[in-house]
Amino acid sequence: MAGRQRVIDDDQKLELLRRMEAGETVSKLADEVGISRQRLYEWRDHLRLHGNLKSRRRGRPARTAGVDGAAQLQSAVDVPSPQEKALSKARRRSRELEQKVGQQQLDLDFFREALRHFEEDRRRSSAPGETGSSKSSKR
Repeated sequence: MAGRQRVIDDDQKLELLRRMEAGETVSKLADEVGISRQRLYEWRDHLRLHGNLKSRRRGRPARTAGVDGAAQLQSAVDVPSPQEKALSKARRRSRELEQKVGQQQLDLDFFREALRHFEEDRRRSSAPGETGSSKSSKR
């Protein structure tokens, strides 16, 4: 989009986001109003994160002083509880153990198959009527 940027008010943004959530394609909506698809995604993410569509000025974000800024940041970032951390760690460990069990099962299957072949070769070599020359050709 070259030239002057189009100004879209918050009500129009909300309507576009409602239509986007309702299932309309982002490309169609973006083409309709002459903006990039990325802009729609940015608005959606900003709305989810901050609860409003107030545009921030370009450049470095304003510094927030005191507890107020820390409270906003804390509410925006969902810090997991100790129970959630423990559950996440247990799930991760469970996945690791399942992978190890799977690998051990593969190893076990491989060795069972190798043992089966070894036993078949041994039975064949010890079967009556075999010549000595066939035994010496095998290791």
